[in-house]
Amino acid sequence: MKVFRGLPNDRARAPCALTIGNFDGVHRGHQALLAHVRASASALGLEAAVMTFEPHPREFFAARAGDLARAPCRIANLRDKLESLERAGIDRVIVEHFNAHFAAMPPEEFTRRVLVEGLHVKWLMVGDDFCYGAKRAGTIAMLAEAGRRHGFQVETLPTVMHGEQRISSSAVRAALAAGEFGQARELLGHQYSISGHVIHGQKLGRTLGFPTLNLRVAHRPALSGIFVVSVHGLAPHALPAVASVGVRPTVDDSGRVLLEVHLFDYAASCYGKLVRVEFLHKLRDEEKYDDLASLTAAIEHDASQARGYFARRAGALTATDRI
Repeated sequence: MKVFRGLPNDRARAPCALTIGNFDGVHRGHQALLAHVRASASALGLEAAVMTFEPHPREFFAARAGDLARAPCRIANLRDKLESLERAGIDRVIVEHFNAHFAAMPPEEFTRRVLVEGLHVKWLMVGDDFCYGAKRAGTIAMLAEAGRRHGFQVETLPTVMHGEQRISSSAVRAALAAGEFGQARELLGHQYSISGHVIHGQKLGRTLGFPTLNLRVAHRPALSGIFVVSVHGLAPHALPAVASVGVRPTVDDSGRVLLEVHLFDYAASCYGKLVRVEFLHKLRDEEKYDDLASLTAAIEHDASQARGYFARRAGALTATDRI
């Protein structure tokens, strides 16, 4: 899969079947849309392409208004988003920098400069609530008319439902915030995870007797607290662990979000390695403690609960095997 930061140059502008969106989490609704794009691209002899944005447009407008709390939490980092798009069979991803100039682009200019001249779009699919251009003035009817003028076909995909619930990034965020990982799995089509390279931390966990591998979280995540997790990428099998996602209020007042993972019975160096942390169960919310002794006691209790979770799951699997 080819990834472009902004519109590709002339030599990379092969005609394409395109879809446009934030694709935060690449949930089952996104997956249905991407499957249509992949199928149409194959039928028409085109590249399957996605245009997405960095930062999220709502993050941009929230920052400009000085109210970052209005920005949505991120389900996935850019790496995880791109991996999901590649698994869906996408050939080309355009990560467009969403800035003041792009936000002010009128719908007609967006169609001409981006879709026609920039990407050579021949087929386009969007969701049934799609809007585009400055102040979201562009409608699907306007887009279809532009397609007739410029020679590209426009199709829409109705909302994808899970029972009576609309599958959306907002629904995934709500499930993750509540620690409802079964619900999140139903919406995503897989267990929720975060990937990243292991970085050096303050080594405080080692001092307390609970060494951790640390992953930087660049954006406000969709979940926070203490979790039972499994870690992929360090061994042939998933490794059991307990993890914290948050700002570590007992030991850090910077507000920086960090994902800290304490692996059970694993002592090899992990620095620089790319790992994927899969979230299985929420234990509790993040708390601030009066001293390190209280923090250590809480970590010991969390680790004990997490070990119990894995023991119960192993027992359940063994019982199933006997049936």
